[in-house]
Amino acid sequence: MILVTGAGGFIGSHLVERLLSQGENVRAFVHYNSHNALWDLPAGVQTTRGDIRDYQDVLKAMIGVEKVYHLAALIGIPYSYQSPLAYIKTNTEGTYNVIEAALETDARVLIMSTSEVYGSAQYVPMGEDHPIVPQSPYAASKVAADAMAQAYTLSFPMTNIVTARPFNVFGPRQSPRAVIPTIIGQLLKHNEVILGNVSAERDFTFVHETCEGLTKVMSHGKPGEVYNVCSGFSISIRDIVAEIANVLGKDYTIKSTEERMRPKDSEVNRLYGSPIKLAERVSWMPNMTFSEGIEKTVRWYQKHPERLREGFYHV
Repeated sequence: MILVTGAGGFIGSHLVERLLSQGENVRAFVHYNSHNALWDLPAGVQTTRGDIRDYQDVLKAMIGVEKVYHLAALIGIPYSYQSPLAYIKTNTEGTYNVIEAALETDARVLIMSTSEVYGSAQYVPMGEDHPIVPQSPYAASKVAADAMAQAYTLSFPMTNIVTARPFNVFGPRQSPRAVIPTIIGQLLKHNEVILGNVSAERDFTFVHETCEGLTKVMSHGKPGEVYNVCSGFSISIRDIVAEIANVLGKDYTIKSTEERMRPKDSEVNRLYGSPIKLAERVSWMPNMTFSEGIEKTVRWYQKHPERLREGFYHV
């Protein structure tokens, strides 16, 4: 049995689908609320509702489980400026609960980290030894979670934890809060795209590729190790707009507004990862181009415009 925490989310729901397609028995741990993507979970998955912040909920969900993909997290960076403690309780304490429960259940755990822990690139491409410089409360909560995993690996020999550090992920079913659905949603209705810092660069990987990378790290990653899951390619937000407009065949203008900017010293200007360790240690790298992924994503949202709610866009 495999447990996926955060299974009702964007990446989690895609990961559940992938695991089921491989013939795995999957238990989905979901935190029910009015925004849960429960409808994205396919038939055949065992669902258990709970709160990642509640140790007893987590332990109960992990009984009888051999592997845990721990994806449950608060991920919206803007809200982390308003409520840092919520991120500490969910991202840091939630990870502690999973790791502590793993000591009782002997489960192997994959911790889902984030490239945001690196902060703006000090050099590129960014390997796993890049300095850790969290520039938001969200990033700090994930640094603490990563440190918890490392500390348990060193402190308790029976601990079996591996950490995957995805860079930016995109694809069908992503929240319109994310930048690519934001751009798609605005271009489907208007010719003007309102964004924040359009010169920022990110390393994007299509969600199906990311999920495959997670399964490879789970299967072949060494306990205690961290693995970037990234494309080794970076692109500016401005150029993403151009890519999406090209798919849609639309002319456009871009307007940058102050309200969509991060605080000056908190802005991560560039994330551009190195997948070399992933290739050498796990024998896998993403092979879908960014343009191919954008084409698939745009066509999906054209078929599902209800998933792009007006006024609910990326900040």
